[in-house]
Amino acid sequence: MKPTADYANVPLPEVRILTNRLLSAETTEKVLNALDVIEHIRQINMNGENLPAVINSGPAKGIANDHTERRLIHVGNQEVELHCLVGAFFLELEVDSNEMLESVMEEVRKVCDATIKDGYSLEIGRYSKYRPSLNDYRSA
Repeated sequence: MKPTADYANVPLPEVRILTNRLLSAETTEKVLNALDVIEHIRQINMNGENLPAVINSGPAKGIANDHTERRLIHVGNQEVELHCLVGAFFLELEVDSNEMLESVMEEVRKVCDATIKDGYSLEIGRYSKYRPSLNDYRSA
């Protein structure tokens, strides 16, 4: 099996943004639109508290979940269905040097300072898989 892209098996750096509170859909939309224009961000993943379309446990099981934060948001020129209250962003960066990494980090800090009012923390590392593991081979 050939890799789908030339970056496969290369551990690109990631930035983890952990917010002190879960973000509303409006704030998430502002953060994503501000991050969308930053050069060298290859991919943005979000993580947070799930907001299922249908309640899946308890006495209201099977009833539609009409949560106000589960809605469509506009990121750039795309509509994205927001299905969670976001508490973390993972930005995969396409950078060649430490200087480029620092300049992107400075832009990310500016965006976070302007859009995340209740505080956040930034960490650089690798938080998602970039190559197949043994479990991937065993389940195939």
